[in-house]
Amino acid sequence: MPGPIDLHGAVDLHTHSSVSDGTETPSELVRAAVAVGLGTVALTDHDSTAGWQEAFAAASGTGLTVIPGMELSTNYGPASVHMLAYLFDPLNGAIIAETARIRDGRLHRAERIVERIARDYDLTWDDVLAQSTDGGTLGRPHIADALVAKGHVVDRSAAFQSILHWRSGYYEKYYAPSPLDGVRMIVAAGGVPVLAHPATHGRYRVIGEAAIAELVDAGLFGLEVHHRDNTEDGKARLYELAEKYDLAITGSSDYHGAGKPNRLGENTTSPEVLERIVAAGTGTRPFHG
Repeated sequence: MPGPIDLHGAVDLHTHSSVSDGTETPSELVRAAVAVGLGTVALTDHDSTAGWQEAFAAASGTGLTVIPGMELSTNYGPASVHMLAYLFDPLNGAIIAETARIRDGRLHRAERIVERIARDYDLTWDDVLAQSTDGGTLGRPHIADALVAKGHVVDRSAAFQSILHWRSGYYEKYYAPSPLDGVRMIVAAGGVPVLAHPATHGRYRVIGEAAIAELVDAGLFGLEVHHRDNTEDGKARLYELAEKYDLAITGSSDYHGAGKPNRLGENTTSPEVLERIVAAGTGTRPFHG
């Protein structure tokens, strides 16, 4: 088992609750963040702000600061690219409409994936719904949890490495806007966009420099460099891009509760970068517990 991490006052800007694909409610996630000593945590559920108010209520009186955020799905050619959005207006009409469209696309895509899997495995749509939260963003992690519950795989990771792998024959993409449209939408809603874990496949799979330059022109604020899934050579490339385009560097756990091995605070963001994010965000404010 890994040893404890000194997290006194640390800043973790990427976590998920059961509103999307985490295994803990927003309240439970906040309590976990307090328990490990974080000073600031961002709730960034996929394509949803539905957990914000519960997280704020749970943080009240704890001393924990909650940064309201979201992980926005975007598509870049054949690749899925995620955009962390902080401090945007949750009532912005374009955000509401686009995230509803993305969640609807994820839902129907998940239904079609389950139909395909059910031809070869004992799995029903009700099995998947039993793993989800009402009003949450339903997707492949919930299918993975259903496969675990049915005994077809031992855990989520095994599901994604086998039945839910994109080469398995069951996979299909879902609708999402382009990264450029995503950045523009976040900025227009007063938010702060940061490209999430963009080097998971190495320096040569990072979004091309021309595309990064376009995103910077549209208002991209930073790159999530310190993330367990970014490769070392990929991080080196991200540092180069961050320096060239004056982008902030963030670090985060991408915590999912029991859904992934990621630990709260295993990667963190400097207080100075957090201050810049808070200064740049105009759509809503942090909640100081």
